[in-house]
Amino acid sequence: MVDQPQPAPSHPAYPLRTRRLSLRPLTDRDIDVLLTYRADAEVCRYLPFEPMTRTDIEQHLASRWAGTWLTDEGQELRLGVELAATGELIGDVVLFWRSREHRGGEIGYTLHPGFQGHGYATEAVRAALGLGFDVLGLHRIVARVDERNEASARTARRLGMRQESRLVRNEIFKGEWRTRLDFAMLADEWRLAQRSRPE
Repeated sequence: MVDQPQPAPSHPAYPLRTRRLSLRPLTDRDIDVLLTYRADAEVCRYLPFEPMTRTDIEQHLASRWAGTWLTDEGQELRLGVELAATGELIGDVVLFWRSREHRGGEIGYTLHPGFQGHGYATEAVRAALGLGFDVLGLHRIVARVDERNEASARTARRLGMRQESRLVRNEIFKGEWRTRLDFAMLADEWRLAQRSRPE
């Protein structure tokens, strides 16, 4: 018999710390830094939003980015990613709770271009996966990636996520057909991957 979903636990204590990073809820103090990469057309090229204005960011901080934990499906938790050594905000990660019944979630991230290529995205997304599996008790977490976004596809593979599909020109995205790669990981695969990680 399948285990029934459990009520969401109390939210974790912030900041969450990894080897090099610190993750915590976004605040109004982050607006200027968020603008440096979320207003960048190249950063947004393969992501599901257009370059943002200050007003866009202010509105998101007051609404969908305001939560500090997930209490039901349909919600998102967006955390700022800081360098632990300096406190500098370098990006953000998101965990969506997609289904209570099926205990399903989704992850994503946006990183300032000046900090790409150093493994920070992998480290931050791993922390988000840990929240989803270890704290929220999700069964399955997915990542949906534009095929042209090779860096994001590499991040998903590096984390041990399994590519389950390649949907060829299946949707119009920002005015053109795009091919989407769907990656996924199950809770037992996550636990196995964590046990086999080097200390």
